[in-house]
Amino acid sequence: MTIRAAIERYLTAAGVSAATKRAYALDLRDFADWYGERPLEDVDVRVLADYTADLGRARPGGKLAPTTIARRLSAVRSLLRFALGAASVPDVPLAPRRGRRLPDAPKELEVDELLAAAGEGDGPLALRNRALLEIVYSAGLRSAEAVGLDLGDVDFEQELVLVRHGKGAKERTVPLGEEAGHWVARYLREARPQLVKGAENALFVSARGRRLDTSTLRRMMPHPHRLRHAFATHLLEHGADLRVIQELLGHSSLSTTQIYSHVDAKRLRRVYDRAHPRS
Repeated sequence: MTIRAAIERYLTAAGVSAATKRAYALDLRDFADWYGERPLEDVDVRVLADYTADLGRARPGGKLAPTTIARRLSAVRSLLRFALGAASVPDVPLAPRRGRRLPDAPKELEVDELLAAAGEGDGPLALRNRALLEIVYSAGLRSAEAVGLDLGDVDFEQELVLVRHGKGAKERTVPLGEEAGHWVARYLREARPQLVKGAENALFVSARGRRLDTSTLRRMMPHPHRLRHAFATHLLEHGADLRVIQELLGHSSLSTTQIYSHVDAKRLRRVYDRAHPRS
């Protein structure tokens, strides 16, 4: 079977999703251009290793990122699995390791400015926007968690927020900061009654009175996840323990939270410089 015939069969197969076809079409054709007219059955570990090495060299458009190389190898493996069966897929890690991306966390002053800008203007939507972003930052929420909050999830008396996360329907309880509590209470008192229509249990509602979706949050702030990063980073900078932050973020493993450890290392260095007699 030629490589190009196998690719066309794969891209027109009923069992392959449209999203997969779109994602892999260009990658597979790039592999076909590199591989030439050899039979598909000849693709083995050595072939994939050579292809990986070629992808890692500078090309006319520039050197490919590790994530791009990994995606192209994944596309080829999927093609082999489809055309020749799982036993024909070389089970050897070949993609280069991805560089660890540090969270892009805004500074405290930038957060203050972002939150203030969200509440600019008159009317219930401005007040809703300010309250929504305040609670995202105060509780370190993911976008879906924030718009998924119900009225009963905020306990003003105990200053707590019950957070539900879609991955396994996990729940966690996080503190409600004083500033966030102030803005959410104002929103509930002054804005939500003007927006809500009918029996709606959502805490944050749209101009039509229904639960918000995450796209609304992204329109308010293009990358709302930065507030979650800021939550974790600022807690670390002010002395919070990494395991406490793991619990507050809802990470099942400390290794996920350790992406913030670079911040902790900087803080420890500052403490050391202030405290050690020979620093």
